[in-house]
Amino acid sequence: MQKCLKLPFLAVFSALILLLSAGCGSNSPTTVEDKSESAEQVELLVSAAASLTESLDELKSVYEAEHSHVKLTFNYAASGTLQQQIEQGAPADLFLSAGTKQMKALIDKDLIDDSLTTNLLTNELVLVVLQDSSEQIDKIEDLTKLSDIAIGTPESVPAGKYAQQTLTYHKLWDSLQSKLVLTKDVKQVLSYVETGNVDAGFLYKTDAALSDKVKVALNAEVESHDPIEYPIGVLKGSAHPDEAKALYDFLLSDPARQVFSKYGFTPAE
Repeated sequence: MQKCLKLPFLAVFSALILLLSAGCGSNSPTTVEDKSESAEQVELLVSAAASLTESLDELKSVYEAEHSHVKLTFNYAASGTLQQQIEQGAPADLFLSAGTKQMKALIDKDLIDDSLTTNLLTNELVLVVLQDSSEQIDKIEDLTKLSDIAIGTPESVPAGKYAQQTLTYHKLWDSLQSKLVLTKDVKQVLSYVETGNVDAGFLYKTDAALSDKVKVALNAEVESHDPIEYPIGVLKGSAHPDEAKALYDFLLSDPARQVFSKYGFTPAE
């Protein structure tokens, strides 16, 4: 009788132990996997010229959809402003400039990896006026008839530097000083023209194409200013160098080049 009682008890006890062990075993991998997935989330900080806003915002959606563990955060401003921020220790993984001067300055200060920098795009400089403007501008010398002309501050805004070079090339820089309105970036130039705060403004062809309120009055000759090149570089101090390199490669890829072309940029050769 005692033997008959022992066997069922042992069988039930053994089954209970197996059940508890199986339950614990199934929970453990899930917990580890969840922690692993959480640790893989990466935020890349990209400092980029203001004129790249629309194209990069579109590429952000494409890239994040294909790389669910990566979040892209963009800091848009004048290239000179971004250069100063990086020099002062602002965190960044990639830098996209509207001028080679700013990129070279960061390379010289050992802040950009020289092996991970190249020219990404090119652009053109134009003069815009309101769509319904009555001003007749057939040649650049006609700017002397205007009251106010907006350009980016040459020391920090590459488009402003190119505008200065163009006006100097045509011997108009000194005579137009009293008419120039300096801005923080090309987006502000466009805003000033759109709102009628100035008669005209120098900005990039790509920015002019984004607005139905302005029209191109003049195209600056390519020989009147330095080549308008947009270099891209990876920061040596990137917190996520592998992911930064992957984004760098993506922005140089054919799909990305097609998006940039859609916004009027010319991919660099």
